[in-house]
Amino acid sequence: MLRHPWMLPTWALVGSLAAGCGASASHAHVTWSEAPPRQEVVAAKPPPEPPAPSAVADPKAFAARFPNPALCEAAARRIHADSREEGWAALKACIEHTPFTQLNALLGRAWAEDLRVRPEGASLIARVVAQRGGSVTGELQYLQDRKIPIFSLSSAMDRPDTYKGRYVLLRARVADQRTEGERPTVWLVEQALGSVETDMPVGYGERSDTVSSFSGDLDGQTQLTGPGRIGGTVTSRQRSERQVTRKHYDNISDETGREALGRLPRADPFLETRRDYVILARFDGMRLTSGGADAEDEATRIPVLTIVSYHPPHPLVVY
Repeated sequence: MLRHPWMLPTWALVGSLAAGCGASASHAHVTWSEAPPRQEVVAAKPPPEPPAPSAVADPKAFAARFPNPALCEAAARRIHADSREEGWAALKACIEHTPFTQLNALLGRAWAEDLRVRPEGASLIARVVAQRGGSVTGELQYLQDRKIPIFSLSSAMDRPDTYKGRYVLLRARVADQRTEGERPTVWLVEQALGSVETDMPVGYGERSDTVSSFSGDLDGQTQLTGPGRIGGTVTSRQRSERQVTRKHYDNISDETGREALGRLPRADPFLETRRDYVILARFDGMRLTSGGADAEDEATRIPVLTIVSYHPPHPLVVY
């Protein structure tokens, strides 16, 4: 006889519910011993480095990045390949803010066009010549070999019509400064750089003195004094010295006999008298000195220059 579930006894229903709960409980469990999932920690990125200083914005800071002028010039060449203006500014920073003496690199193929068309190119060459010691005679020969249109004062004086309006480079001492009208004028005495050889003591020296003395009596007879006895002493001295030396050369400047008048756009307190400078100037021609007359064949003439830039020479010469 079939019975409906609602006809089952109460204890049967309770038992079946308990069995169902027990079955469910046997499969539902939680494991507390497992570690929670590990989260990846992302390291903080360092802040980006500030951009390198631009030679246009801060020339001094740009030049200070490099341990020597050669590396500075090489960096300027790399910049020049991308931007001629930035590269030229970098080269100027290298020359003006480092002891730049790389004349061969400056006159190389990379900068040839800029030196030809930029007005400050000749002044940069003059500055490098001064930083190399200011041996203008030798440096001018090197410039002539590279076809750089900068010439000597002696050439301009020999052919004033040919060189009028061209650049001349000279080492000169300022002898005097005067003002003619509104333009100051300096009296320049050209100098040639030479060297003097001396023996400079080094190490140690030795010195010895020897004194010998002899004394005695001499018996004898002369016609004037007759028999007699003469006594005396003879002393001799001897000195020897030993010193270790080496050759030393000092740079000196000596007058060439040529003088010139240099015109300035305005008075310059940094152009001092009785000092040597490497001077870049434009040759304006020759003029009679005071007291001369045009009719005189032997009238003294003096070259007139417009000073473009001047630079104190370094005391050491770079060969």
